[in-house]
Amino acid sequence: MYTIGQVSEMFGIPISTLRYYDKEGLFPGMQRTSGIRRFGEKELEALRVIECLKKSGMEIKDIRQFMEWCKEGRSTYSRRKELFLKQKVQVEAEIGRLNQILDMIKYKCWYYDQALMDGNEERVQAMKEEDLPEEICEAYRNTHRRKEDVPSKHVCGQEGILQAKGI
Repeated sequence: MYTIGQVSEMFGIPISTLRYYDKEGLFPGMQRTSGIRRFGEKELEALRVIECLKKSGMEIKDIRQFMEWCKEGRSTYSRRKELFLKQKVQVEAEIGRLNQILDMIKYKCWYYDQALMDGNEERVQAMKEEDLPEEICEAYRNTHRRKEDVPSKHVCGQEGILQAKGI
């Protein structure tokens, strides 16, 4: 069993947040000794799930609903699974958005490495996609794909001139 202070240190979560979670009913059945919260393995696992769901963008009221379903037992398995499937879709979409951001950063790092080597941007601005290194070409394409575009199986370097020069 762990004290609230120990759990706070273990997870890097403020004590006030842990108290709030408890007040919201996210640790049903938590033991107390002389009014002091005692976190067992069940509460630690619940906290891991709570933090996962929270980081995935879920609101506390929905996390509370999930914890209620857990108390209700096996009859709620399908609802719990559906909740995680929904969060999975949201997280995958966010990862896609973050990958586009990362690809723009990779591309621009490469771009400015070239400009620094040359002392100007002329050569890199004049480059066609086929002149880009494969990884950079893929990153460039990913950053220029519109939201509604389906990821292309197009091989880099077969068409087009670089856009948005000098930015």
